[in-house]
Amino acid sequence: MMTSTRILFTGLALTLAASPVLAGAEATIKESLAKMLPEYEIGSIGETPVKGLYEVMMGPQVMYVSGDGRYMMQGRMIDLANREDLTEPRQAAARKQAVDKVGDAGMVIFAPEKYDHTVTVFTDTDCGYCRKLHKEIDQYEAEGIRVRYLFFPRAGVGSESFKDAVSVWCADDRQKALTEAKAGKRPEQKTCDNPVKAHMALGEMLGISGTPAIVLDNGDMVPGYVPPKRLAAMLKGNTK
Repeated sequence: MMTSTRILFTGLALTLAASPVLAGAEATIKESLAKMLPEYEIGSIGETPVKGLYEVMMGPQVMYVSGDGRYMMQGRMIDLANREDLTEPRQAAARKQAVDKVGDAGMVIFAPEKYDHTVTVFTDTDCGYCRKLHKEIDQYEAEGIRVRYLFFPRAGVGSESFKDAVSVWCADDRQKALTEAKAGKRPEQKTCDNPVKAHMALGEMLGISGTPAIVLDNGDMVPGYVPPKRLAAMLKGNTK
């Protein structure tokens, strides 16, 4: 599924038209981005260790823009002297903010009575490892992990998995419907106002291409299935 969002963020560099000279790099950058990319929300703009290059938070993405507003780059900034990734902590914070903004009311949630951690999982009802993860949902809960599901049908809008995601959301009991769908039972086909397309758009903005994709409670993202005990250890900071 190729969209303008994916085209924008998979490129390594994008040249923007230079804006009129304004007072300060921040105003110049905002002017240029607002003119060239009006559909995208511009967040904070801050300095980087590289003179003339600024960090721009654009939705859940961290981008780098030249002070004259002409060049925009995507990628990781590494401090070689300290062997430190300067981009990932900022990206994780943006990722966490983006998924939390959806809110619990916009997700299908499985939670024990008491939990220490929350993970947000982009899932597809037809994905083998998504089904494996959900088959072990009781084990995740036993580890004190609350699981919040967002839908990401990989076959795209209009596919059977997309229709199933909508039907799960529109079911009287979403948890039961999702569990049955993950077990291979097609849910009763229903339609209603639903957030499935919004979930997919967010997943694309986060660069997700496969499922399951797990966003940890600190914003780190782990691609693929992770066994319950290993995930618990990761969340406790024992291993990555």
